[in-house]
Amino acid sequence: MKEDDAVVPSEGTETTSAPMAEILLRLLPMTLSIVAMILMLKDSEKTTDYGSLSYSDVGAFRYLVHATGVCAGYSLLSAIVAAVPRPSTLPRAWTFFLLDQLITYLVLAAGAISAEMVYLAYKGDASITWSEACDSFGDFCRKAKAATAITFVVTLCYAGLSVVSSYRLFTRYEAPAPVLVLDPVPIGSRDKDVDLSS
Repeated sequence: MKEDDAVVPSEGTETTSAPMAEILLRLLPMTLSIVAMILMLKDSEKTTDYGSLSYSDVGAFRYLVHATGVCAGYSLLSAIVAAVPRPSTLPRAWTFFLLDQLITYLVLAAGAISAEMVYLAYKGDASITWSEACDSFGDFCRKAKAATAITFVVTLCYAGLSVVSSYRLFTRYEAPAPVLVLDPVPIGSRDKDVDLSS
């Protein structure tokens, strides 16, 4: 292991309550993701006039199921890793930071496209002759709206975790050493070398 990889923070160690709070903050979105995923997986409705409608018929809702599943898995794995008492290292801090950012945007995208589909299901779009579906599939729309709302709560949890992991990374470790150092050219010296007479 390189010396830079095991940089120890200069400001002492974490208290016992800080890792416990982080573990709980990582388990909360796991629970909410599972609830949203189960709610969407069970979201189907059958009518005598219009047939049946299921989450699998809508690509945005399929994406929400996959994104919340990935989020739940990562939340559990990251809570386990955070619970293991280890010294904080630079690679570990970068890994948490990058993966927390990735999951935040993954779940945000799932919530956004699902919200758009829920809006279209409730309001329709007359310009492309898309009629409202919630008049006929009310129960389906209510479950989809609830799963979408829960997904946005998961996004807020991961936004908070992203702030925690970025704070941990950027306050504990110094900026990396520059790889390539170029000698700066003074601005005045450039003007002297240019011949403007031609």
